[in-house]
Amino acid sequence: MTVSDRVIFLQERTPLSLLPATTLTPLAQRLEPLTLAAGDTVVEAERDPEGLYILWQGKLETEADLGGVSFLPGAVLNLEALLLEQPVAQTIRTLTDSTLWFIDRAQFQALVEQYPGILQTFTRQLVDAVKRLSFQFDREQERQGVLRPYLVAKAKRGVIGRSRYGDRLRAEIRQAASHRRSVLIFGEPGLEKDNLAALIHFGSIQRRQPIIKVDCGQLQASGADLFGRSGGRLGLLGALGAGTLVLNNPNELDAELVEPVAELLKTGQYRPVGRNGDAPLVTSEARIILLSEQGLPTLNEAIDDTIKVPPLRVRKADIEDWVNYYLSLICRRRGTGRITVAPEAIRRLQSYDFPNNLRELENLVERAAAQLSGGGLITEEIIWPAQSKKKQLRLNLLNRYPGLRRFLRSPWWPDRINYGLTLGLFAVVVAVLWLGPQARDQNVALTVFWAWWWPLVLLSFPVVGRLWCAVCPFMIYGEVTQWISQRLFPGKLKRWPRQAAERWGAWFLFALFALILVWEEVWNLENTAYLSACLLLLITAGAMIFSALFERRFWCRYLCPIGGMNGMFAKLSVTELRAQQGTCSAECTTYQCYKGGPAKGEGQETNGCPLYSHPAQLEDNRDCVLCMTCLKACPHRSVELNLRPPGIELWTTHRPRAAEVALMFLLLGAVYLHRLPEIQTRLGIQLPTETVLGHSLVSLGVLALPALLPLGVEGAQGLWRKSRGLSPRPVVRLAYGYLPLVWAANLAHYLRLGLGEGGRVLPVSLATFGLSGANLPVWVAHPAVVAFLQGATLLLGMGLSVWLTTKIGRQSSLQRWLQHACTVLLGLSLWSLIPGF
Repeated sequence: MTVSDRVIFLQERTPLSLLPATTLTPLAQRLEPLTLAAGDTVVEAERDPEGLYILWQGKLETEADLGGVSFLPGAVLNLEALLLEQPVAQTIRTLTDSTLWFIDRAQFQALVEQYPGILQTFTRQLVDAVKRLSFQFDREQERQGVLRPYLVAKAKRGVIGRSRYGDRLRAEIRQAASHRRSVLIFGEPGLEKDNLAALIHFGSIQRRQPIIKVDCGQLQASGADLFGRSGGRLGLLGALGAGTLVLNNPNELDAELVEPVAELLKTGQYRPVGRNGDAPLVTSEARIILLSEQGLPTLNEAIDDTIKVPPLRVRKADIEDWVNYYLSLICRRRGTGRITVAPEAIRRLQSYDFPNNLRELENLVERAAAQLSGGGLITEEIIWPAQSKKKQLRLNLLNRYPGLRRFLRSPWWPDRINYGLTLGLFAVVVAVLWLGPQARDQNVALTVFWAWWWPLVLLSFPVVGRLWCAVCPFMIYGEVTQWISQRLFPGKLKRWPRQAAERWGAWFLFALFALILVWEEVWNLENTAYLSACLLLLITAGAMIFSALFERRFWCRYLCPIGGMNGMFAKLSVTELRAQQGTCSAECTTYQCYKGGPAKGEGQETNGCPLYSHPAQLEDNRDCVLCMTCLKACPHRSVELNLRPPGIELWTTHRPRAAEVALMFLLLGAVYLHRLPEIQTRLGIQLPTETVLGHSLVSLGVLALPALLPLGVEGAQGLWRKSRGLSPRPVVRLAYGYLPLVWAANLAHYLRLGLGEGGRVLPVSLATFGLSGANLPVWVAHPAVVAFLQGATLLLGMGLSVWLTTKIGRQSSLQRWLQHACTVLLGLSLWSLIPGF
């Protein structure tokens, strides 16, 4: 290659083209060819340069761990190091067999001295480059400083849910990502509209550009932070370039900014803030997305597209997907096992409207997951939305009477009572029933059971609800059995089969109660001591067996017939145990009242609620036995023992159950069954009760008889409404209107025993042991007084039933009065059988 060819190559292919030909010619004359094999080192870092290299043929690359910079023919090596007399910055090797031109250091320095223009030219170039880089760096620093507080790093998640609303929302987001027009994302609070804006940006071709979110309420009234200042500080739009600007709550824009923002949306141009307002218009490349919870009449005409985000209350099919998604995030964050959700819990969530949408649902799932120590099942007892009805007319007795709080939190309630008194006393009662005289007038245990316990427990329901279950001997022996089984056979007790228990448990106790009532009637349990003992032992055996199998009080909550009756009548109580849901949601992280745990603050060490109920989510008194475990465990004083209007839950938060209504009518039938002799006398008939089978069939018929009237009336109304094309009445919910009458009828029946025989307890006590108590005092009411009290009780029950039906039903007068008529007819029939006047 001739010298002239080399000069042409240097002028066309290398950075030395800045030099004149008169300088390049002597350089070309001194260049020596150098051939290197692939992998040879050309220059080595941190060493003085040996000379100037110019790549003619081949390919070079810098040495680096993750891939270096490649050099192609025309690259000049060591020029900067020779001019600045510095060591070589990087090691460079050949990637292929290469040919380079080389001039040693001494000759190059001689050329620089002979031709000073070489140094001047490249020094000037270096200075210009440094200035350019410095300006660009300062500009980028300013740009990053302006954008940094508002940057959105990434989209948090996609659109969750498989409903048609979710599909439509995904399609709208894809459509918005395909263009650069302005978009308004409109929806209620808590719908993650900012995340949808991020999905649009990161799904577009401008995804590598920045996206910023700006709260319009925080913008300066002058607009300087958004539009910048003419000849001064850079504004957000100027710094953003071709990125995406998300304006949150544009309805909060200052009045002076509305018109400039509308102009920006229409034309893509804005005017930076100037002293005289004469700054030139600037065209913005930014994509604009607006997020709003309200209409924007001042900007609507300037907005190209609108995406309406459906609230969670219309996307209830997506709630399960959202819950499972949040749980997967929680499990991943904690490193715990998989958490699943029971279908009943999902249905409970789907019955709530979620005014704060996804934000509220996420907080709710977080609270529920916090109640599980690891993986497990979230049931409806531990996941609850906000209360649907405000607390009204409540008086917290624990705050009003601090002594009551101290007693209920003390070891006396109920443990010392249960294990110090009830445990032994129950054994004595059963022994006396089994071994003592068999007639009620000679056996004190039989008298106490039928003439004392039944009237007193019925009287307690409207006052203290299900309090008897806190000191019930059945479950005390169940807990003892559970403790012994764990000592003899250590291991984890079975979890509750909740779905099966919720579906069939109430029907099981209904059937068991029906069999007990038939047994009581046919074998005359009221006057047969050993059979009454068998009844008590039967229920106790159920409690012991299920306590040995399942954790906590499974029998008590789902299967005990006495517990089912107590839970039903407890809904009429003027007291309730609840918790302040706001306190539980905001402050509680351990949920010791539900799960149990060590002492914390004011909270005591407990094993958790024996019925697996959380006081903050109780809808009625059915599943609370007032054992006060939650009160003892709570460190936040959230638990309340409230005085309230009787039965208020039945028309507010109550969830009706068909099996419970069946039990209610069964107990109403029990009153008629107890009065079977009076029925035969009044009607002048003789029923076939001589044989066990005949008596049993008659008993079953009498138990079912009282339900025929209300159910028949409801059936006739249902057919009439169906023929008119009307929606059916909520029969199960309305049936609870008969509950006060059923309670009053049972109480009126047992008043005869309580007032007529209960006062004979002292002579009967001596008679039990074969002694005479003829001289001991007795307290017996006159039959007229008993009849008066029975009649007054029935009148009270009828009046309360009419009142409660009105509160529950809120129906038209005709439909409401039909149920009132049934109540009165049932009340009159009971009046004729019980007081008899």
